[in-house]
Amino acid sequence: MVHALREIRRVLVPDGILIDLRPILDQWPIEVASARGIQETGRVQDFPIGVVDDEAANHSIALAAENGWFVREQEEFFPFYYSWDAPSEMEEWKETEWHDFIGLNEETKRATRSAWALGDADAQVRVRLKMLITRWRKV
Repeated sequence: MVHALREIRRVLVPDGILIDLRPILDQWPIEVASARGIQETGRVQDFPIGVVDDEAANHSIALAAENGWFVREQEEFFPFYYSWDAPSEMEEWKETEWHDFIGLNEETKRATRSAWALGDADAQVRVRLKMLITRWRKV
């Protein structure tokens, strides 16, 4: 990633802005949401490879800052939701799209299915990701 940051710096205009926007693994909550409210039913399991990827990205951007390539101007975390109409859709998405960096244990699957089955007709299953957004200025 350091090579990519070097190339970004090379092509950015003087005083240009780099936006670092990415999810951060943090045992994201699984929720069932409906008009009645929101019920947390468990959390995803972070796989070591995903945690290592987050650490590598953090290390690369910190190294770029140490090298004087960029200065951090602003940083914050915010939630981003993935939503599905049924627990089975969430489980299928996890298996096809997220299989290599998060897991779901059976207890969480059961709790989510149960809460959804007891919910209103508008009940949805969602995962609340922890997103990082940082604005870096080219030095």
